[in-house]
Amino acid sequence: MKNLPRMISVLTVFTLITLPVYGYLHTEGTKIIDSDGEEVLLRGFGLGGWLVPEGYMLKIPGYGSPTTIRNRIVDLIGKQGAEEFYAIYRENYVTKQDIDTIASWGVNSIRLPMHYRLLSPEIGVYEDEGFAFIDSLLAWCKSNELYLILDMHCAPGGQNSDNISDSPENGGAELWTQPENQEHLVTLWREIALRYKSEDWIGGYDFINEPVMPDGYDNFDLRALYVRIKNAVREVDTNHMLFIEGNWYATDFNELPPPFDGNMVYAFHKYWNEPNVSSINQYLQIRNQWGVPLWLGESGENSNPWFYQTIALMEDNNIGWNWWTHKKVDTHTSPYSVPGTEKYNQILEYWRGNAERPDPEFAKDALLEFASKFALDSCWYRPDVLAAIVDRESASQPKPYTELTVPGTILGADYDIGMQGMAYSDAEYIKTRWDVDQPWNKGYEYRNDGVDINDVTYKNEPTYAIGFIEGGEWTTYTLNIPYAGTYGISCVIGSESEGGQFQLFLDNQPLTGPVDVPATGGWEAWKTVQAGDVDLPTGRHTLKLMFHKGGFNFLQLQFTATEDENFGAIDSHTLLGNNYPNPFNLETKIPVLVSRESDATLKVYDISGSLVNTLFSGLLHEGYKTIPWDGQNAWGNHVSSGVYFYEIEVNGRRSIRNMLLVR
Repeated sequence: MKNLPRMISVLTVFTLITLPVYGYLHTEGTKIIDSDGEEVLLRGFGLGGWLVPEGYMLKIPGYGSPTTIRNRIVDLIGKQGAEEFYAIYRENYVTKQDIDTIASWGVNSIRLPMHYRLLSPEIGVYEDEGFAFIDSLLAWCKSNELYLILDMHCAPGGQNSDNISDSPENGGAELWTQPENQEHLVTLWREIALRYKSEDWIGGYDFINEPVMPDGYDNFDLRALYVRIKNAVREVDTNHMLFIEGNWYATDFNELPPPFDGNMVYAFHKYWNEPNVSSINQYLQIRNQWGVPLWLGESGENSNPWFYQTIALMEDNNIGWNWWTHKKVDTHTSPYSVPGTEKYNQILEYWRGNAERPDPEFAKDALLEFASKFALDSCWYRPDVLAAIVDRESASQPKPYTELTVPGTILGADYDIGMQGMAYSDAEYIKTRWDVDQPWNKGYEYRNDGVDINDVTYKNEPTYAIGFIEGGEWTTYTLNIPYAGTYGISCVIGSESEGGQFQLFLDNQPLTGPVDVPATGGWEAWKTVQAGDVDLPTGRHTLKLMFHKGGFNFLQLQFTATEDENFGAIDSHTLLGNNYPNPFNLETKIPVLVSRESDATLKVYDISGSLVNTLFSGLLHEGYKTIPWDGQNAWGNHVSSGVYFYEIEVNGRRSIRNMLLVR
């Protein structure tokens, strides 16, 4: 009976539940409702790393908390230099462009991780400069009709013993062991609520991110603090929803029901477990028993197939979600990747203990340059990741990763966007355990699927190849074939030994026979292997690359057009066709088939050999091209009827054909 006083307190609180004020985003039974009375399923992204820098996002060795990261920077470039770094870092990490872009993805919410120190370095002291970040973000969210959910990611003293909460270096979660830290958190949330109580695009308050109770403390203590914060917030704000996370990184909700407010949501997090109903049953039971909405407040850091399945699981069970996160450094698991710089990597090597201490001038230049790279226009875009998060259609209907046109070169790594078993099949493609290493991609380059992609060099240029190939794996490619004809297919592979084998299929029908892979002398000792000549129909078709036997690297396919009655070869990669219509009156088109981009010029001459017009001069890209001529000379005047010649020059080789203009 030792918990009887606590139980009585819980029941007392339950009878004093605060009812929501409608007109804001609010709960209604198990649903979240907007001011028009329409149900809202929250879909959004977290802005991780912006106001709470995390070591793993910045590739810092040993990771490190926000405080230890700052201390390392101060050690290198001093306090003033560090302030300059953080100003540029924050200015670039999240801008209106970021929020506009996120809104364009079709989501409706943003979760903002906050550090208490940026808003209130000590109890009763509030920093307007810190609140200005929220104000600017809120304005950008309003303009895009995005709900902003405020998340206390780092509470005073640290709500868990990890670097993500900026806990003390002794590893103590002192939010729980030091009463003044709890008082600080309660008063800070009251101040936040006071400032934003009338903002209808504030979606709610996420009181404590991922609490982990230390020894001697339990979920009754967690609930008690939540109730204290709730009471302080409700003194000034009865409008906004409250998001309540469970113990043990938002997964343990024992003793947190019954609900203690009439406008609250239970928010769980999900990482590195199975994307099936049994993994969320405990949360569904809470919703069913207590009639309170659920929200997946944080998830991600896995493969694209896991993203597809987890979001489908949430949507099918009417649970909103928020993805972690929209941007990180040198990542393949977020829609945008901040490129690390050569100078920043030298700083990292020093922090790893592998390089000498850089001088302050170099270190400052390196860090400020790195901070500027967080601007969205400097980042790499990961379309496959975004599709896995927001495009449910691509889970069942693969879509092109990039437009692929025949003739031309197709990089093996540019297979279609889509689910495992739909766009590709790989033996290992998902991480479902947090306690063991489960790499879903042994290469960890370029894409975030199961397909193992390596960073390689070909003809002295960096590129990507499919590696760690196992028998039975495959990839598909959506091909655009503008011109039906006969094409030669060659493939570039690298292998330390013979024994590998692959085959090509078009629309699930064999296109080639099995092709044996020879030993080439190494994984990056590239050799071109001929797969034969094939007839390809016009239109959009699916090419399947089936690996019957593995043990080699696959770089690319090359489709080269062959001569026929309509096309003649200029060189081994460029064919010139007959213009059509011919004869012509108003306009004719000159077709060209290009299997390797080249510099080219296309000119028109009259029967006397005088230059009439230059129709094209520049880089001729791969594929089927038609270059028009409207019968005008270089000065824009129509020329008279008669025979004219068109000449194309590619890499020093020329081809000429004639045409007839009739007016």
